[in-house]
Amino acid sequence: MPNYTDQFITDTLEQNYMPYAMSVIISRAIPEIDGLKPSHRKLLYTMYKMGLLNGTKTKSANVVGQTMKLNPHGDMAIYETMVRLSRGNESLLYPLVESKGSFGKHYSRDMAFAASRYTEVKLEPICAELFGDIDKNTVEFVDNYDGTMKEPLLLPARFPSILVNANQGIAVGMASNMCSFNLSEVCQTTIAYLKTSKCEIKETLLAPDFSTGGEVIYDESVIDEIYNTGRGSIKVRAKYKYDKKNKCIDIYEIPYSTTAEAIIDKIIEQMKQGKAKEISDIRDETDLKGLKITIDLKKGVDPDKLMTRLYRTTPLQDSFGCNFNILINGAPRVMGIKEILQEWTAFRIECIRRQLAFDIDKKSKRLHLLEGLEKILLDIDKAIKIIRETELEADVIPNLMKGFSIDEEQAEFIAEIKLRNLNKEYILKRTKDIDSLLDEIGELRSTLSDDKKIKQVIISQLKEIQKKYGQDRKTTLIKPEDIDESEPEIVIDDYNLTLFLSKDGYLKKITAVSLRAASEHKFKENDELVLTKDLSNKSEIIVFTDKFNAYKVKTYEFPECKASQLGEYLPAFCDMEQGENVCGMAATTDFKGYILFCYENGKIAKVPVESYATKQNRKKLTNAFNDKSPLIKIIQLEEDSEFVILSDNGKALVFNTASINPKSSRTTNGVSVMTLRKGKTIKNVIPIDEFDVENPQYYRTKNIPATGCFLKETDIQLKLF
Repeated sequence: MPNYTDQFITDTLEQNYMPYAMSVIISRAIPEIDGLKPSHRKLLYTMYKMGLLNGTKTKSANVVGQTMKLNPHGDMAIYETMVRLSRGNESLLYPLVESKGSFGKHYSRDMAFAASRYTEVKLEPICAELFGDIDKNTVEFVDNYDGTMKEPLLLPARFPSILVNANQGIAVGMASNMCSFNLSEVCQTTIAYLKTSKCEIKETLLAPDFSTGGEVIYDESVIDEIYNTGRGSIKVRAKYKYDKKNKCIDIYEIPYSTTAEAIIDKIIEQMKQGKAKEISDIRDETDLKGLKITIDLKKGVDPDKLMTRLYRTTPLQDSFGCNFNILINGAPRVMGIKEILQEWTAFRIECIRRQLAFDIDKKSKRLHLLEGLEKILLDIDKAIKIIRETELEADVIPNLMKGFSIDEEQAEFIAEIKLRNLNKEYILKRTKDIDSLLDEIGELRSTLSDDKKIKQVIISQLKEIQKKYGQDRKTTLIKPEDIDESEPEIVIDDYNLTLFLSKDGYLKKITAVSLRAASEHKFKENDELVLTKDLSNKSEIIVFTDKFNAYKVKTYEFPECKASQLGEYLPAFCDMEQGENVCGMAATTDFKGYILFCYENGKIAKVPVESYATKQNRKKLTNAFNDKSPLIKIIQLEEDSEFVILSDNGKALVFNTASINPKSSRTTNGVSVMTLRKGKTIKNVIPIDEFDVENPQYYRTKNIPATGCFLKETDIQLKLF
């Protein structure tokens, strides 16, 4: 019997995968309106219950162990959560965990944090605003995973912490990526929103503010998109200063989304490729004072121009992709800033309502007891007499209730008063609180029933938080128009060299020095040399292919090689299409001159090299030449000269390229040079100095097109094809 059962895959997904997916979305990866994921909340609440808000630091291992009562995960997973929340790691704009010891750095890929037994932690003072009035029933509590403890579903955050600290999470089929904003700006924006929902958000909330600093490239349209939709990508770049004395650039702030090692690795890669020859050395000088990447420059290098290029080609300028996906009542929602503030306001109003109801209930109970105490003021002796003359202890409460017309709670309170306090002075002092309690309860009830008053409470709390914890922006703003967008000049060593192209598309770049000491050229089997070209290292190469495309490559981008090497395989180097082969090449420094495209049908197109110059510096050009007839040969002309065209039926024709009118269109059909009989084709086109015959003038024609002349018996044996 088979040990399996048939089951529809849809049923398997629904029963097995969907619960897992929902668990990841709801209970792990996506932050909620209090700005925390469940793992963050469980850790912070554990530290709060351990008395670490006002107490001294304790070993991180202690906190990790206690957190396991709420968070059923391994100690390393919990500790890594703590590390990210710590001040030492610098991941958060406003850290939540005060730390002592090595906690690694957010901006470093390789700087590891110490083990939990070596580090110490406590809660940062700002956490008091996250836990404010949590013991007054402000939020709902639920059982932990084994039902032995209670934990809060959310923390009653007094400020929109969801916007204040960066938070990233990848769930199943969705993700969240919250950037951080300056606390002062968030408080000002929230206050403005509480006063009127029609406020202009970007007037007070300028742009994201990251813990690693840097510069935000402030594009108003991008900011509008992020604020309105909750999605968008904002560009951040590093800050640097130039040390004139030591001739070096010091980078001291980098984009939040990269690391110092990633930047250094990319710059070293460019140095090896010869694209950063201005740099003599780069090193990481990060120390206890903070991040520092030092770039040593060669003599005469402009640091600003170099950095402009490095911004374009390295992670020194990077993008932060915003995705404001937040759990609201257990359902993920991507929201803009106003929607987030709307949800946070509703959440905070509910927290304050619960707190007000708690305070009213507590004060009402106190008032009720004091009202009972007030009644015995009329006859203290009677109260003493009732207690004294009661024979059984169990009858004291009933007798007091009967003697003063009070309820059981009031009687219990009176009965517990010490004998020394059964005097008129003590009772009068206590009963004076009745009027103040009545006023307080009335004020609380008035606030509870009025959303405007609750909003005023929130506003006053936000003003207090801003005053207490507000700080200047770490990430400054720079406008796009203030950035030099011009293509920085790349320092290129200029020297003479020779390019060798083989039939199979291998290119060798050999310097004059190497060429003098060169051995025999090495090629693959059945491959051979088809083109040799002398040029400089600052030239630009145009590679033509049998798919009618042209690929433009800078000569300096090719590595130098020796004749004994195969060279660079152009289809791979130029990232050509599958099955695309090289059929010709041209090289230029000024895009002057012409290119001849010789076709099998006897036509030749004369196209200016300038037609392949592009303002956008594109690497690939489609429709590079005409596709109506098979291409025989590509010839580059510096100036007009004489060539010989040879057909497969043994005819030859000498002509001058001056008789061919140039066409600026790359796909021009060309001009008929040799008239062919049906079924006959052109086989080759060669310079006249390679046409080694007794009388080349015999094959010359004054006008084209012409049929040409049959090769003489004495010329037929020449290897012209």
